[in-house]
Order: sequence, then C-alpha cells, then structure tokens
Amino acid sequence: MRMADVGGTGRAVAVALGAVLVAGGCTVQTTGPDGEGHAPVRIEVTTGAPPKSTPSGDRRPSGTPSGDRPPSGTPSGGREPSDSVPAAGAKAARVLWKRGDSGRDVRELQARLRQVEWLVDGPTGTYDDLTERAVSGFQGKRGLPRTGRTDTVTWQRLLGMSHEPGKWDLYLMGGQPAAAPDPRCTTGRVLCVSKSSRTLRWMIDGRTVSTMSVRFGSRYTPTREGVFQVYWKSRHHVSTLYDSAMPYAMFFSGGQAVHYSSDFAARGYAGASHGCVNVRDEAAIADLYAQVRNGDKVVVYR
Repeated sequence: MRMADVGGTGRAVAVALGAVLVAGGCTVQTTGPDGEGHAPVRIEVTTGAPPKSTPSGDRRPSGTPSGDRPPSGTPSGGREPSDSVPAAGAKAARVLWKRGDSGRDVRELQARLRQVEWLVDGPTGTYDDLTERAVSGFQGKRGLPRTGRTDTVTWQRLLGMSHEPGKWDLYLMGGQPAAAPDPRCTTGRVLCVSKSSRTLRWMIDGRTVSTMSVRFGSRYTPTREGVFQVYWKSRHHVSTLYDSAMPYAMFFSGGQAVHYSSDFAARGYAGASHGCVNVRDEAAIADLYAQVRNGDKVVVYR
C-alpha cells in the first residue's frame, strides 16, 4: 500500500510500520442484538436529562409512572387493556406540540415514542411528518382522536407508558452539545475529540471552526486516548481486514482513523467501531477532510 502523503527518509521505518497497521484499518463492527459481534457494547447512559420546561398546567409524575405497559412487537400487533379516554376528556385537551414545532420537549416526545415502538428514527427535536404519523397511530390505538398533534391527554398517556429518557436517548443520532475543549486543543490546528460528549471540534489557534457528532470503539476495541498527529489521509480507503469502506479516512494512530461511517448515519449509537472515530455527517467530514493536513494534531480525551 502506497502512503504518498508521508515523506522524508528519516521516517522510512515508521512509515513502513504504519502501512502494516493501516492495511487492516478499522470500521463498524458487525453487530448483533446488543450492538456488537462477540460481546455486548457498553453504551454510556446519563440517567438525568438536562433541565427542561414542563408545559404550564401539567404536572409530570416523578419516577416511572404506573399505568399501561408498552405493547410487545410492532404497534399493530398485540392486545392492550381497554383504557380509552372518554371523548369528552379528549375534546378538553390542550395542544402542546404540533407539526413544525421544535425544541428539547419535542426531542423528549420523540424519545418516548421510540420507547413504545411508534417511532423508529432517532430524536431530531423537530416535529416532522414522521412524528405526526407516530402520534396519530399512538392516539388511534387508545381511542383518542387521531389528530397527530400532541395534546395534554395524549402526553399524559405517553408519560404513563414510558420512562424519563437519558441523555443518549435524547441524542441518539447526535446533535448533543460539545464538551469544553481540552487545554491541549487550544493551540495550533487540532482535531479535538471528546469521548464524554461524543463530539469532534475542528479548532485552529483556539477557535472552533466546526463541530460534529462522533462515536467510538467498544470497550473491547477502544479508541486510543492521547495526543497524536494525522499521518496519512485516504479519501476512498477500504479496510482490507474488514473489507469495508472508510471514506475520508484521516489516520492518527496505527489503523485508527477519523472517517465517515454510513452505519453511524443509519443507526446512530446502536453500534460501535473497531476503534476508529466515526462521523455520521458526510458533508461535514468532506469539508473537514479538505481542510486537515498531514501533521495536524489529534487530541482524544474523556
């Protein structure tokens, strides 16, 4: 394998060793029900969600409310208790959120709809057509008017069937706030990668140019932490070890690289890499790849 970007006779031995390591590459693990091929992936979950406002006039139960249990299987299958809300109560309900709304409360609504299997996509924070259809289906199953708008009656019923979502439930597909940059990221050109917030900052002389969501290897194939340098870029890289594409690969430690992952784009944090830093936004990493140079610093920290 050629490594045309690495020059200098003084580094010949290091380059040769790097070529051997890179030949394997790293890509998404073949995942089973628990997100990994041979051992369960440990996904960090923050049990407390960020502070949020509760719609005025509604009290939200503490803990996991009693009441209905989520249906097994798909929404159309299985039987549920006969617990429909009277139509009079539904008419008096006040609309909380509807199509076109956005914000953290909408993100929580979507996370709870995922728990009861009425929504497949990760929370986006935008009340779109998929959310409207999910709410309508949820309402129809319980004898409520199928408006697709989340009113107080629909919301209370959903609260009774779901639990408070954690941080990663709310940000399954990314979009979470970036952590404060590590002090080692404040000088020079740096790919500043935070494991705690699962984000990458592209920084130049202490200024954040862009940020993006990332995911890492599992505990069995962890992404290495420390200070590294980009030593090789490969736009159309394919892992010879896993026979899988690693577009926009920027190698920084042996076979570990920052690269685009179509699996991350499709499934979010349900999977894991074999140690690489996966990016789900292809447009963002294409732009990043065009800016990053060999020799730029990479800092991976907690």
